[in-house]
Amino acid sequence: MNPHFLNQRLIRILGYVGLIPFVLLTMACWLGSPDWVSEFIHGEMAYGVAALSFLGGIHWGAMVLRSDLSAERTRKALIWGVMPTVIAWCSTLFFAYGFPLLMLGFVAAYQVDKRLFVWYGLPTWFTELRYRLTCISVGAMVLSMIAAVVRGNFNA
Repeated sequence: MNPHFLNQRLIRILGYVGLIPFVLLTMACWLGSPDWVSEFIHGEMAYGVAALSFLGGIHWGAMVLRSDLSAERTRKALIWGVMPTVIAWCSTLFFAYGFPLLMLGFVAAYQVDKRLFVWYGLPTWFTELRYRLTCISVGAMVLSMIAAVVRGNFNA
């Protein structure tokens, strides 16, 4: 069997598995006890911080594998590679604004990534997968925020 196909399949599976905490915590915000909504939000935010931080590592890995990029492109990619982690950390400083900042971080990461992935020669299916994963994770966080407002029990 083609190892590229196996890698693509495994990457897709693991990408979607990585959404499970977002989806489960969002469902818990809507279906669980209103007394627990704040804890579910905190849990989802903690997972979001870890997930967003992970996205920067793609750029560092690409730089290790790509020795043919210009010094300027390498510098830009490495600098961007730390930005998702910085954005994720900043989202923890002010919890009231942290969730929206985290969501903006995911959207910004995708917008930058889809441009930089071309530099690295990554396949288009990977960019398409990142788009889907970003939409689902951000959508889950939006629905969790709405649940917190609607269900009326959100304490930062």
